[in-house]
Amino acid sequence: MADVTEKSGPGALLLGGIFFVAFETAAYYLLRWVTSPLGMADQFQPENTIVPNWVKTVVFLLLHLLLIVVAVLLLSNRLPRRYRGQVMGWFYLSLLTGFVLLIPLFD
Repeated sequence: MADVTEKSGPGALLLGGIFFVAFETAAYYLLRWVTSPLGMADQFQPENTIVPNWVKTVVFLLLHLLLIVVAVLLLSNRLPRRYRGQVMGWFYLSLLTGFVLLIPLFD
């Protein structure tokens, strides 16, 4: 018997993209608030600011990774089977987005 699986259409991909942007925006503001006491805002000072800002960067990336792994675990259990194929694509995109979000974090 042939394996007949129903694929998700472009509407589901668009909806996934909207949820992805909403998740990343909420994650950024939450993690910015959590890591706000870490690091130094003024980069142009005679003292060394590399170590405090390195700590802020590592904490931000690790917490972002934790958030997306928890989100993937929850989504993979709760989504219908035809939408689960999108989850790993959004996961990989979220990994890359975590590094891009470091730019506005230090501006």
